[in-house]
Amino acid sequence: MIRRFYAAVLSWFDSSVGPVDAGRSDGIDWLRIVPFVLMHVACLAVFWVGTSAVAVSVAVALYVVRMFAITGFYHRYFSHRSFKTSRTGQFLFAVLGASAVQRGPIWWAAHHRHHHAHSDQEGDVHSPVRSGLLWSHMGWFLSRRHFTPDLARVRDLLRFPELRLVDRFDILVPFVLAWALLGLGALLGRVAPELGTNGWQMLVWGFCISTVACYHATYTINSLAHRFGQRRYATSDDSRNNPWLALVTLGEGWHNNHHHYPAAARQGFYWWEIDLTYYGLKLLAALGLVRDLKPVPLHVREAHESSRSPIGAEHT
Repeated sequence: MIRRFYAAVLSWFDSSVGPVDAGRSDGIDWLRIVPFVLMHVACLAVFWVGTSAVAVSVAVALYVVRMFAITGFYHRYFSHRSFKTSRTGQFLFAVLGASAVQRGPIWWAAHHRHHHAHSDQEGDVHSPVRSGLLWSHMGWFLSRRHFTPDLARVRDLLRFPELRLVDRFDILVPFVLAWALLGLGALLGRVAPELGTNGWQMLVWGFCISTVACYHATYTINSLAHRFGQRRYATSDDSRNNPWLALVTLGEGWHNNHHHYPAAARQGFYWWEIDLTYYGLKLLAALGLVRDLKPVPLHVREAHESSRSPIGAEHT
């Protein structure tokens, strides 16, 4: 028990320290997830710190920026290599993604590539079809078994020591962000009291509430996007297109499109399918920060005309 306690505490700061019985149990690792639980509890402090326009605006801005980092960088770049960038850009993308407190880029990409290899089949660690909505939403990553991913799937990322560093000490970036928000709020409270904010309010809104909202919006793609929506393509899994999830996740809700052709930088295949992440990537490409965004070939996009099946009418 003592050994397990120390391993859990160390894993808060160094993700290379896994559970002592990792891989043996799907049970929740309660000691290790204390920070995750506290992040949710801290949101209740809003009743004490109050609200202000500036604090809410910062929370919304950080939600959008960090959701874009998860969808555009962790997902479309690190997991699927759907565009290219420089090594410096890659490192900055990893740092920005780590600020969303969803582990490091290598961990994230390894699990996601595993998901695509076994989507909704035996071996898929977060399939709502096989394991239920709650497990697919967040139970899987709270367990001991899935703390350490299959690194054989991410050998291309392991070549970069700076990515391994960000991945190992993934808590460092959120820690710096939290302190920066606390300091910013304290500074604004002193030099611009008319804004009605302070350090604790900025921490609760800008970090805790924004982070938790980003958490659960991301998780809905694992859970809800495999149960609710429409199926344009007859993929081997139960992925679905859901426009509401696409809005809150900046484009990830076009999930059936994505599972039909994962290599594309664009998940909203048609002009009316709003994909804010793709628009952001196009802007970065125009600025020269990324390049070679992989398109959706016309024959791939229109394949549904010959593969439409009755399953497309389910769960609409």
